[in-house]
Amino acid sequence: MAEAGAIRRIVVVGGGTAGWMTAAALARFLGGSGRRIVLVESEAIGTVGVGEGTIPPILEYNLQLGIDEAEFLRETHAAYKLGIEFAGWTREGERYFHQFGQIGRPLNGVATYQLWLRNRGNRSVGPLASYSMSAVAAALHRFSHPSSDPANPLSQIAYAFHFDATAYGRFLRKYAEAHGAERIEGKIVGVEQDGESGFVTAVRLEDDRRVKGDLFIDCSGFRSLLLGQQLGVPFENWSHWLPCDRAATVGSERTDPLLPYTRSTAHPAGWQWRIPLQHRTGNGHVYCSAFMDDDAAERILVDTLDAPPIAEPRRLRFKAGRRTKAWDANVIAIGLSSGFLEPLESTSIHLIQHGIQKLLGLFPGRGINPVERDEYNRYMVASYEPVRDFIILHYAANNRPEPFWRQVREMELPDTLRHKIELFREHGRVFRYNDELFDVPSWAAVMLGQDIIPAEAEALAMALPETEVLRAMAELRRSYAAAADRLPLASEFIERMVGTG
Repeated sequence: MAEAGAIRRIVVVGGGTAGWMTAAALARFLGGSGRRIVLVESEAIGTVGVGEGTIPPILEYNLQLGIDEAEFLRETHAAYKLGIEFAGWTREGERYFHQFGQIGRPLNGVATYQLWLRNRGNRSVGPLASYSMSAVAAALHRFSHPSSDPANPLSQIAYAFHFDATAYGRFLRKYAEAHGAERIEGKIVGVEQDGESGFVTAVRLEDDRRVKGDLFIDCSGFRSLLLGQQLGVPFENWSHWLPCDRAATVGSERTDPLLPYTRSTAHPAGWQWRIPLQHRTGNGHVYCSAFMDDDAAERILVDTLDAPPIAEPRRLRFKAGRRTKAWDANVIAIGLSSGFLEPLESTSIHLIQHGIQKLLGLFPGRGINPVERDEYNRYMVASYEPVRDFIILHYAANNRPEPFWRQVREMELPDTLRHKIELFREHGRVFRYNDELFDVPSWAAVMLGQDIIPAEAEALAMALPETEVLRAMAELRRSYAAAADRLPLASEFIERMVGTG
């Protein structure tokens, strides 16, 4: 049974990445249907603005909105991203690469990583990364768009972006306003609710203006102003699995060559990101305050920069977890107001995108129907938990000696993740359930990269003739290396795209 009346006025509470991504999509798809889309934000309230890394589904968002990639690169100072390099996550001095896209091509239906498992003791086989087009190109600092020819190794390139989050917000604001969205400047000091239904009816600004709405999208960040504070939807704390609760961030000068990947470097009580953009490098040290104080964490960040800083470091506090519901009454939380998973695998912007896409798919007609609201909540729970498990995996499988790393290595894991690890330890098998974000190649790359080595490869891989397997693997390595050698440097490709070359 539907509740309340038709949805004609949609109010997005908060700007930043979540707010303007939401407003842009709503304006694009609902702006011409007689609905009014309003975004309320205050210049006096800062945004987190550190989510500068994305994953390949961002291409779908841009495509749906009709965003031109060259314009996007120019306006957001974006650079290309082919994956993430992990340094020191198993032990000091060791590295592995989580590639975007596939690992090799199947041989008689057997995955390449299974063939690698079978023959990894053969020195000619080389590292797993040499069987990924994205990883091989990244190692040479090169980039190209994927080929449309499935026989071409370049067809296996998958990419995303690094971008300036503040510039991205401005870019999407311009887009949203051009498509009919309205921005209201003002600080929210109160929320009004209907006494009978509990629906939010308006937000009150400090100058006594009231912004009325039929549907409210809470993009207020960690404050969760509507869903958490006003409606009281509980927060499910995941810090016992993801104990990092602080970050120090700072920008530094650009360095060359421009690396087409994120680097994640482990430190004694956390890890540090390095995200190269066209005009600067973004850096941040994520850490656990129970094992390191803020001053020490900031010193590590500044001392390990590979170029001079361009600003004073900022400090952030957060807690991993999610609201038990993303949609309650007529309020839908998107972004940090719904939940937070640290930026280790650049999933924050994707979860925003995911929430927007599901909202559009379940957008209320003549009122809010509980069955559609429940489906949205079920879907978002199913989206968050596999991502949570994937991030926990990086911590749980380590061989570092520090107390922080011992604690996360010895902690009790979610049953879902424990099952995945146990299954992989036997014969390297990974199964993707429902619509979970990370596919088999991602799980395999991180499991193997974190030294979870199965007892043996699966039976189908073991049954293939060794000479045939080694010949096929050698051909894969040669084809990826030759294709990567012909590519332009990532910086050159960007210059051509934005027209400054």
